[in-house]
Amino acid sequence: MSQNGLFDLSGKTAAIIGGGSGIGEAVALGAAKQGAGVVVLDANEAAAQSVAARISGADAAALDVRDAAAVNAALETIARDRGRLDIVISTPGINVRKPLLQYTSEEFERVVAVNLKGCFNVLQTAGRLMTAQRGGSIVMFSSIRSQVVEPGQSVYAMTKAGILQLVRGAASELGPFGVRVNAVGPGVVETPLTGPIKTDSEWYAAYANKSALGRWARPDEMVGPTLFLASDAASFVTGTILFADGGWTAQDGRFTPPGM
Repeated sequence: MSQNGLFDLSGKTAAIIGGGSGIGEAVALGAAKQGAGVVVLDANEAAAQSVAARISGADAAALDVRDAAAVNAALETIARDRGRLDIVISTPGINVRKPLLQYTSEEFERVVAVNLKGCFNVLQTAGRLMTAQRGGSIVMFSSIRSQVVEPGQSVYAMTKAGILQLVRGAASELGPFGVRVNAVGPGVVETPLTGPIKTDSEWYAAYANKSALGRWARPDEMVGPTLFLASDAASFVTGTILFADGGWTAQDGRFTPPGM
């Protein structure tokens, strides 16, 4: 075992989907530091190339997770060119914050296509490749919204709960082949997805104060939980979600009773 111990990813090939920015970018850089051979995939090819340029030996390519054929081709190419596909981490997600009664069909379909269909496409192809090689780890990104919701988050929350159930089902089906499937459940993280909230100081502060730690997370704080699930440190962990939410889901309110 190397100096990195249980978390060592040396000799493993990791495809980081959504690796061009935010959490995906941080995870791609973190996986490389643990020794993984990294391939950065993102809908924004220039962003993927920019991140890959910072990682020795990394490759990059454009990928739209909504396109099942493209997902299949991309992951098959990685497995063929690198001899194996050990880790797939998928971070893409979009949100349209809007009351349920005001949602349009186009908005619903767009959120579902990226968050839920995209997750399904990745799980299906990664699962097929990994069962054939009899081993691998898949890490999807769910959210605290798989458990709790607020006004304007109904559709987003539905997709994040759906991702968790897909993860559980896939873990059950793929486990006999040595393939593990898990999810990370972030709270509020400083990423492009949550960027609009920063323009409203009251909204931003309310989210910070909801967590036990009293602040937002940085993208790099999602690296540890994600790579734990990807690594041999989690060799007996599958079908679960690891919440990295600063205690958001541990608390039932923002008010501290008198005398506490």
